[in-house]
Amino acid sequence: MAPTVRVLILGGTSEARSLAARLSEASDVEVVSSLAGRVRDPRLPEGEVRIGGFGGVAGLRDWLRDNAIRAVLDATHPFAARISSNAAAATTEAGLPFAVLQRPPWSPRSGDSWLEVDSLDAAAAALPELGRRVFLTIGRQGVDRFATVNADFLVRAIDPPEGPTPARMTLLLDRGPFDVGRESALMREHRIDVLVSKNSGGDLTVAKLTAARELGIPVLMVRRPPNPLGVTVFDGVDEAERWLLAVAG
Repeated sequence: MAPTVRVLILGGTSEARSLAARLSEASDVEVVSSLAGRVRDPRLPEGEVRIGGFGGVAGLRDWLRDNAIRAVLDATHPFAARISSNAAAATTEAGLPFAVLQRPPWSPRSGDSWLEVDSLDAAAAALPELGRRVFLTIGRQGVDRFATVNADFLVRAIDPPEGPTPARMTLLLDRGPFDVGRESALMREHRIDVLVSKNSGGDLTVAKLTAARELGIPVLMVRRPPNPLGVTVFDGVDEAERWLLAVAG
């Protein structure tokens, strides 16, 4: 019997959970999923799970060595730029295979009114020209960037934001998936006139974009940070699974 090979999935996304579930059926692969620990009640994947940071590039490199990891797949949120960069550097130093699994970004469709910006700071600066009743759907991190914007905010996140928040804010704690009818009703109830979102991609929260299109509400969309240079990027779980099984074999 071939020895079991340990692989690390940097997770926290639905794609990471799906991949861990698939690989749990492979008798010769042992999956360790790592979660950042920023969500209070995360959805846990199958198999071994560790929660918390590694201590930068050096800490991750040493952890990979001490835990006999043979390959690393980054399936974190598209905006988790720091861990992606650290993982690329740590695996390079350790001489380990590394790739990224990242769902495709959303693209504007006919009838959409999008303004795309490169950062949350740029989004906050652009808001006064777009609307005064804002549906802020960026999660709990980064809400402080909008603390001084003179507008009424409906903020939706899984956990409450930390740090400064807008003076006029209604907080809605909720987790996707969401449907178009519910999103439309929510925007009408709060008389939303601009939607702010990160370009996370995927199906769990895309309904807000459809609702905004149907209601004629403009969208202020924050572009993704770039992936580390030279890294292989998969946009589907099937490709990522084949890659992990190949490098672990």
